[in-house]
Amino acid sequence: MTENPYIQQFPELMAGKTVLYCHGFASSGQSGTVTRLREVLPNARVIAPDLPIHPREAISLLHEVCQNEQPNLIIGTSMGGMYAEQLRGFYRICVNPALEMGETMKSHGMTGTQQFQNPRKDGVQEFYVDKALVKEYKEQSEQRFVGITDEERQRVYGLFGDEDTTVDTYPMFSAHYPQALHFHGEHRMNDKSFMHSVVPVIRWIDDQQEGRQRPIIYIGIETLMDSYQKPASSMMKTVRQLIEHYQVYFVGEQEAACAPWLEEHVNVPAWRHTVYTYRRDLLYGDYLIARQKEGDTMATLLEFGSDTFKTWEDVGEFFSRLGGQ
Repeated sequence: MTENPYIQQFPELMAGKTVLYCHGFASSGQSGTVTRLREVLPNARVIAPDLPIHPREAISLLHEVCQNEQPNLIIGTSMGGMYAEQLRGFYRICVNPALEMGETMKSHGMTGTQQFQNPRKDGVQEFYVDKALVKEYKEQSEQRFVGITDEERQRVYGLFGDEDTTVDTYPMFSAHYPQALHFHGEHRMNDKSFMHSVVPVIRWIDDQQEGRQRPIIYIGIETLMDSYQKPASSMMKTVRQLIEHYQVYFVGEQEAACAPWLEEHVNVPAWRHTVYTYRRDLLYGDYLIARQKEGDTMATLLEFGSDTFKTWEDVGEFFSRLGGQ
């Protein structure tokens, strides 16, 4: 088991499946993201080829890999997100995709002699970017969104860092794909943003592929915060434990009051997992965690703040004993 404080292994996640990773500009298949993927998904087969510098060669290689390997999931970051979007017919996660790669290269000075940031199998350590190569990237990036169908739109997720100062293609992506969301992080992902943002989306995709139905937990938003409207003690730790085994939804009464708080403090796990209603008694699920008594409910009520469930540690211990039931 890894000793990294953020990284956690999920042996059941994408088990026996193939994950293709498309790296970013000036990187390689030996990047830190590949290491994270292999640590987090120990029973998945993660393949990450070194992509050629010329984009036509890179996309050709990726099409060949897809044809031969038939990956269950493709994850691409930055330039790799641009490529991943163009690999039709597969589940994909595009993280901070550089959908206007030619323009990004010009605006961020990615020209002249460049050093590879990670070792490559061919041993090459540097390369040269001239106007002709920038033009090639511009032409390749213009292949975005070609031939996508309604079915295709449901296979692709876009994750966009709210502190990304390198690219911002959220408006462009979300105009074509409905599954576009922001996460807390910069252009280059770290262990924390990867675990809190990418892993929940991988789990959603894995559940969808497997037709997996997890028990449902509804959590009243009032239980998530203390008297100062700050996250309650151990709340996020427990919520992250719960989403490993349950389908978790957050319940409030008014979107205007609750959505900004969830966006700030829960973020990705709350995306499309929030219910706004004044009739919690009509929620159909397995468990409801709420601060006040709800009367008769269709889900087993866990009254938060009671002697049994005084804290989020108590809630976590209760569900740990259940073992996902």
